[in-house]
This record gives sequence, C-alpha cells and structure tokens, in this order.
Amino acid sequence: MENEAAFYERALSRLHLLVLALGGAGTLIAWAVWGWRAGVGYLLGAGVAAVNFRWMHKAVQSLGAGKSPGKRMAVLLGLRYLALGAAGYVIVEVFGANLIALLIGLSVPVAAIVVEAVFELTYGRA
Repeated sequence: MENEAAFYERALSRLHLLVLALGGAGTLIAWAVWGWRAGVGYLLGAGVAAVNFRWMHKAVQSLGAGKSPGKRMAVLLGLRYLALGAAGYVIVEVFGANLIALLIGLSVPVAAIVVEAVFELTYGRA
C-alpha cells in the first residue's frame, strides 16, 4: 500500500509540473505566433485551469481522508464554476484577451494528464 501511495504522489507532482510547463510554453508560443492578446488569453486560461485543478485535488483529497462533504463543500463547488465563468468573462471583455486562446489554455490540465498517461505507458513498470 505504501508503494502505491508513493506512486500516486509522484504522478501528482509530475502533473503539477506539467501544468506549469505546458502553461508557460503555450503562452510563449501563442504570444510569438498570434500576438500578445493570444498570449495573455492562453496564460490566463492556463492559470484559471491550474487553480481549478488545485481546487479539485483538494476536494478529492478531503473526500479520500474520510471527511464527509457538507453543505459548505457543495456550495463552494457550485460557486467555483460561477467564479471561473466570471473570471473568463472579465479576461475576454475587460483585458481583451483572445477567447480561443483562453479556451485552449483552459485545457492545459487535460493535456498534462495525457502526457502523464503516455509517460506511464512508456516508462511505467507493471
């Protein structure tokens, strides 16, 4: 069981690093290829996605620790999506960021999970 917990901790730390790396690299590429609005959109989208990923990790961790989810947790989970939607609106309307780049930036955790899966399929031991 200890070995399994260590495996998941290593994978999770790689995921956090991948989210940061893909967010940074994507920002530089978007900025260089499509301009500063795309770069800012991607950066802010990746940042919102990273925060959401962290919140999801904390929520799952609390469920795994045997804590029963209360009404407060349900309200916070619901408000999280409202806050993320409001942040997306402000990013596009106020900052003038590129909407497509923002949406692509929001998919950074998904890309990190795919990279981690390929890594485990390639280098993992059964």
